[in-house]
Amino acid sequence: MSVQEEKINEILQAYPADQHYSLAIMQDLQHEFQYIPREGLEALADYLDLPLSSLYSMATFYKALSLKPKGRHVIKLCDGTACHIRGSMTLVEGVKRALGIADGETTPDGLFSLELVNCLGSCALAPVMVVDDTYYGKMTMEKLPGVLDSYRKEG
Repeated sequence: MSVQEEKINEILQAYPADQHYSLAIMQDLQHEFQYIPREGLEALADYLDLPLSSLYSMATFYKALSLKPKGRHVIKLCDGTACHIRGSMTLVEGVKRALGIADGETTPDGLFSLELVNCLGSCALAPVMVVDDTYYGKMTMEKLPGVLDSYRKEG
């Protein structure tokens, strides 16, 4: 059994085999692997005795869940009203140029993923960018290279 299969089984066994826990289990898989691997979804379908298609529809419905691998660092750029008015689209274009990726994509080296979101709940700090769990408020194009470089140096 591979390390990934062991981890998937460990996550499954932490919950009763009841479909009410399907979303929580998918969230745990997402947290562990940065996405939900196909093997994880198949194992979950077997564990809960549910059709794979029903779990797939859940996994594609929730934006917080992904069936594609994400980068080591996930960049979320807010384009809610306050952020949009204060120039978030300029930042989006700056990140796209700097990393060579579009919304929903991951850099070829697997270091960064970009997600455009409707709101991050920090309107007073607009425009806001979140990298992993770190908020960067009143973000500007001038600050952007320094922020990205700090994550590149981390690896």
